[in-house]
Amino acid sequence: LSLPSLSSTSETESHSHLNQSFIHSFIQSHFLRFTYPFHLSPLSPPIPQHRRRRRPAAMSLARLMKERTFGLALFLFLFVFLVSITFFFLSSGKTVDLPYYFSLSDRSDVSADPDANDAPVPPGKDSPALKARKSNFPTPPALDIAWRPCEGVMAVDFIPCLDNTEAIKQLQSRRHMEHRERHCPKPAPLRCLVPLPNGYKRPLPWPKSRDMIWYDNVPHPKLVEYKKEQNWVRKEGDHFVFPGGGTQFKDGVSNYASFIQKTVPIIHWGRQIRVALDVGCGVASFGGYLLDKQVLTMSMAPKDEHEAQIQFALERGIPAILSVIGTQQLVFPDNAFDLIHCARCRVHWDADGGKPLLELNRVLRPGGFFVWSATPVYRDNQRDTKVWKENPSCYEKRPQNNPPLCDQNDQHSVSWYTPLRGCISRLPLDKEGKVIKWPVTWPYRLSRLPVSMPSELGVVEQYNADNRRWTALVSDTYLMKLNISWPSVRNIMDMNAGYGGFAAALIDLPYWVMNVVPVHEEDTLNIIYDRGLIGVYHDWCESFNTYPRTYDLLHSSFLFKRLSERCDLIDVGVEIDRIVRPGGYLLVFDTIEMINKLTAILKSLHWSVKIHQAQYLVAQKDLWRPTS
Repeated sequence: LSLPSLSSTSETESHSHLNQSFIHSFIQSHFLRFTYPFHLSPLSPPIPQHRRRRRPAAMSLARLMKERTFGLALFLFLFVFLVSITFFFLSSGKTVDLPYYFSLSDRSDVSADPDANDAPVPPGKDSPALKARKSNFPTPPALDIAWRPCEGVMAVDFIPCLDNTEAIKQLQSRRHMEHRERHCPKPAPLRCLVPLPNGYKRPLPWPKSRDMIWYDNVPHPKLVEYKKEQNWVRKEGDHFVFPGGGTQFKDGVSNYASFIQKTVPIIHWGRQIRVALDVGCGVASFGGYLLDKQVLTMSMAPKDEHEAQIQFALERGIPAILSVIGTQQLVFPDNAFDLIHCARCRVHWDADGGKPLLELNRVLRPGGFFVWSATPVYRDNQRDTKVWKENPSCYEKRPQNNPPLCDQNDQHSVSWYTPLRGCISRLPLDKEGKVIKWPVTWPYRLSRLPVSMPSELGVVEQYNADNRRWTALVSDTYLMKLNISWPSVRNIMDMNAGYGGFAAALIDLPYWVMNVVPVHEEDTLNIIYDRGLIGVYHDWCESFNTYPRTYDLLHSSFLFKRLSERCDLIDVGVEIDRIVRPGGYLLVFDTIEMINKLTAILKSLHWSVKIHQAQYLVAQKDLWRPTS
């Protein structure tokens, strides 16, 4: 009897006449935890009643061998033996860890739909097998930690790696925006919890949040006065209101975007142009309104005297990140964006031998566009016009090789604390030495093979399998069977995104996903951008470049085991608590060992925790904050 894959619901249903639903659900919910490569093939049809032979109730071993049923008896014996071993592990609370990976691509032992093999049940009711698996799992008690609130004038908006005042004081220079770059505390910062602003409320839902937010959630009125002539933001009663204006588009983004496309018709928003970078984004109205045109914009600005502009953007539900073009490369891969936009942004592109402009060239896809708009007065500014003249149309025909082309060995390295380079990035080539083509138009690029897909044997099959599993897991389990109020969700972060399958599975829903590729894992960020999604590199042993209370849901898939080998999970838990909004969620797909460790930490933070089928952790943050 050969036993094949239980992941196919259609195969299981085809054998319903053999009443195998209990065996299927039992093997899937228990045996698969040991990663046994079981496979079930179609069984022989039942023998007609008139052809069956009667057999005595008891047989000797010799009789069994003579009757040629010894194989069946051996199979039954082994089956009972495996059942006994399984119940032993379950009763003792032990589990065998599944192999680690950043996505589901090599986890064929874990079914995308845990209930795929249950017998049919009436709509709205659970099968007996599912009810058994939904039984309450014992969870560990909360860790005994005496939490304290963060203190100081910046406590409410504290970002550990950007607000390290002691490190900033010791800088030798601030000429190249060094004080706006990351300076993470070493060792890890003191474990404090960020307090809430007075009067904090649950953020307004999307799309209403694009046009207004609660004043008390981001109580920074300086921009109202500073940018009142540019139609950025107004205060009206208990709200900040965003009219959709900006430094260069007082009449709104729609008219401004239409003017750009009319000027350069090949810029076809939402088809040819899908992923964009807005440098010096202000309150991100440019990116917010381009969402209507199916353009996903990464809005970027530093934490500077323009109070909380990125916090405004994320509170509105618009993709954004704190970043600056200083002395280090941006945390994006080479050849990522279809278009880069800068409206009167205060960046000295020609500084330090033109390194800021060369950095834009690195992250801009070959054939992509750099849209730099400014007021007419800049036409006569010698420094600004020089930037355009210094951007040659053909590298090889330049009279001088300055700046030089980058070394081929420096290509495709992970951009994390990497100094800016004074060289021109080379064009990306495929395995045949040809320049990689532009992706197909949106939305087809989401499902087509990415143009930067590695050519190694088996990678394409792994990528396709990963997409199928995430599609099934998200639609059948995440959206339907977990205790998550999805209508309250807008900003999502995938802490280890892999190929972006989780984000792709949510593409038709009113969410956006920040795909994070950990710097110590396989670099797949180019693939994510090729698909028309956005993301960054990050090390989860450090804090993320975002304000507190900016994401509704953080998601991870088998991240924490390897992460725990490099840093303390308590510090990671503090960072998760900082990022997630009150009422927001942490969704973890992992082994029960890691889930139990996280549960103890989250309970100490007063999060509510529920475990689903011993492999999904759903934790929700509330308004609790420690007192002084």
